[in-house]
Amino acid sequence: MNEFFYVALPYVALALAFGVGAYRFYKQPYSYSSLSSQLLENRKLYWGSVPWHYGIGIILLVHLLAAIFPGVTTALLGAPIRRMIIECTGIALSFMALVGIVILIIRRTGYAKLARYVTSRMDGLILALLLVQVLTGIGVALFNRWGGLWYVHTAVPWFWSLARLHPETATVASLPAFIQIHFVLGFILVLLFPFSRLVHLIKMPVHYLWRPYQRVIWYRGPKQQLSRGKNE
Repeated sequence: MNEFFYVALPYVALALAFGVGAYRFYKQPYSYSSLSSQLLENRKLYWGSVPWHYGIGIILLVHLLAAIFPGVTTALLGAPIRRMIIECTGIALSFMALVGIVILIIRRTGYAKLARYVTSRMDGLILALLLVQVLTGIGVALFNRWGGLWYVHTAVPWFWSLARLHPETATVASLPAFIQIHFVLGFILVLLFPFSRLVHLIKMPVHYLWRPYQRVIWYRGPKQQLSRGKNE
């Protein structure tokens, strides 16, 4: 089973993510969005989307940087005070993401809500998996302390062995089952990535940083102009 979960599943997930994702990008470019339902219900979207994106975004970025620069990560976590600050910050961001995803789920599944009727089964599955992933991440942070250190010496070597096409599962196969579930769920989400709204991550509006300012011109219809003339 180790070969399936830690060798076959990662390669299949990445192959589908890149292959199907590229096909969908070129053949169905207009589907590469989150299909926003902001017009249907905006208040819960704001209070759920903001903490979710900030919380999970920073966490994913830290995971990625730690995998790319394991030596720097080990040096940063070497001092007990820095390690404690980073651990507490990570836990706080995890709970921030948890609050966000719970609000987004309530918004999508609430009774008699418009957003509920535009929520597909894939949306529900993704939301459920993201919730479980966040909960398992919080569990790992709370009950398997100093995750930053053992992450560098267990998960990171496994990631790099996959990248070199010489997978080695020894470092992760011996971890507690709770941590292994967290890893496996991560690749299941990668597998479902090209089939869901998660693809909107690829088209982040980075170009807004250099796009010229948008000019907004109010349009006044004939009736509005006529009423305005009478008032004047």
